[in-house]
Amino acid sequence: MISIRRYLIRTLAITLITISALSVIAAYLISEHELEEILDAQLSLEARVVTSFLPSSPDTQVYRALSRQLSQPDHPAQLNDDQLTGTTTQTPAGDLFHHEEKKMGLGFWNAQGRPLMIGPRWHATSAFPAPQEEGFRWVDYEGQRWRVFSLFDSNSQTWLRIGLQQRFHQSIVNRITINHLWPMLLLMPLALWLMMRAIRRGLIPIEQLSRQVNGRDQIDLSPIQLSVPRELGGLHRALNDFITRLGEALQKERRFTADAAHELRTPLAGLKIQLDNAVEGEAASLDKARIGIERLQRVVEQLLILARLDQRQQHNVEQVDPGLLVEDLAAELWPLAESRGQTLEIAGTTRAREAQCYVTANATEIGILIRNLLDNALRYTPDQGRVTVSLDKAPQGLQLIIRDTGPGIPEALLGAVTQRFRRASSQDIGGSGLGLSIAVALAERQHAELRLRNHESGGLEVRITWYD
Repeated sequence: MISIRRYLIRTLAITLITISALSVIAAYLISEHELEEILDAQLSLEARVVTSFLPSSPDTQVYRALSRQLSQPDHPAQLNDDQLTGTTTQTPAGDLFHHEEKKMGLGFWNAQGRPLMIGPRWHATSAFPAPQEEGFRWVDYEGQRWRVFSLFDSNSQTWLRIGLQQRFHQSIVNRITINHLWPMLLLMPLALWLMMRAIRRGLIPIEQLSRQVNGRDQIDLSPIQLSVPRELGGLHRALNDFITRLGEALQKERRFTADAAHELRTPLAGLKIQLDNAVEGEAASLDKARIGIERLQRVVEQLLILARLDQRQQHNVEQVDPGLLVEDLAAELWPLAESRGQTLEIAGTTRAREAQCYVTANATEIGILIRNLLDNALRYTPDQGRVTVSLDKAPQGLQLIIRDTGPGIPEALLGAVTQRFRRASSQDIGGSGLGLSIAVALAERQHAELRLRNHESGGLEVRITWYD
């Protein structure tokens, strides 16, 4: 698994280096362009200044004075006297004012393009190309590239061309770029060090949060009390919410275990007593023991159902016909009703099937839901009583109504009987107090609503609604 710290350091270091490199490249390109503009303006200004001092008819003395000032050691200026007096001479070198002058050049040509005076380095094996039009140009000469400015002085009928080598321009740009680069290279380690410290400091809240969670045991489910940055607020709240839900689940599990142990203890104790009596020769105790085993079996089955519901396992859904399930389950429970002289009446299932009333749910869970409700109704309905089951298509959706003629539930307990192991009837009636809680949990899983109410004519009415 990748480390956030290493990822941030690597990413930010690459970003910093990339930005620095792009800054140097941008500085190089901008400097190159701006320097070219400055030097072009300088060439243009110098050319105009020089031509402004030329007389209307410059003679040999004028050009000789110019050539003397422009000559350099080992590179004298060339005066073409043939255009003036018929001879060609090289003027002795004057003082070299600056070594960078070696990279500059200047020359004069007459109106026909014949050289009058050519400065140093522009007359090696051949004369520098004569200007043909005014303006800036790039000119290749003796393996070097020159940036030149040409100007025609109409007063003296003379062409002036002044220029400098490209490498002069390039060397200045390189120096400017290097001067930008060195501070960046020197400050880069400091920037990386500060960046790593900032990242390490910024990740301290995560480490503190991890230590708080890691240092807890299974008993400590108190909320995490820690001041965290805004970016970790969501994680902090999610962890506290999870701890709260986990605490509720563990509390529910402990309560369920305690209630189940209490509920199982009574039938087991009674079963032991009945078996002891049977051993002593009391034959009727075997029938009582069988009833106790049936009750114990029912409690275990319902506990297993609750355990599966608490696990929130995924279930497959399909189109289910509740009417067909009601008929099958009623046929299964009919012997129980008949043994007590009860009437089990079913209405509306055929009509619902003809109207194609289906619900999208899990057939097994709906079967458990309806069976628990029917079993509850039959158990709490007295002998010779009646249980009525109807299936109707209401405006809000399909409704299943189960009504019995039992004692009902006290109004004060209607909202509490759906809790686990909560019973509202006489303890003489066999049951574990799990039937309605299972029914409520199954109804929620099937996205249905279960309601309880005491009927006006007596008994309990259970209504399940599957909304459209």
